[in-house]
Amino acid sequence: MDQDTEVTPGQVRAAVCIVAAEALALLVAAGVLLTKTVLGHPDSVARALLDAGFAIFGAALLALAARGLWHLRPAARTPVIVLQLLAIPVSYSLAFQADRVAYGGPILLAALAVIYLLFTPAAREALDRDV
Repeated sequence: MDQDTEVTPGQVRAAVCIVAAEALALLVAAGVLLTKTVLGHPDSVARALLDAGFAIFGAALLALAARGLWHLRPAARTPVIVLQLLAIPVSYSLAFQADRVAYGGPILLAALAVIYLLFTPAAREALDRDV
């Protein structure tokens, strides 16, 4: 067992698991987009490929941030919080305005859970910068 896992608080580990699951979900979404682009007839192939590229970029960013959180790097918390804050209005719109609760609901719950977990006292103590 590596030294980081022994000192990483449970709240941070839970947040890492959720962020890693979000990264995996984005990779799956990119795969679906690419498959539908190749096998289907999209209105715009360029737009479909760009959407898939953004999903892959987001997945890579979330995976790197999850890795940074796992190793208790304080700089990893800010991008995770920003991405979760951006996910809230998107998921709300998806769940309630577009009536796609099965898609937007889990995104909203995951975003709120990660924000909560990273602001618990144990996570803040582990991730706060020494000044």
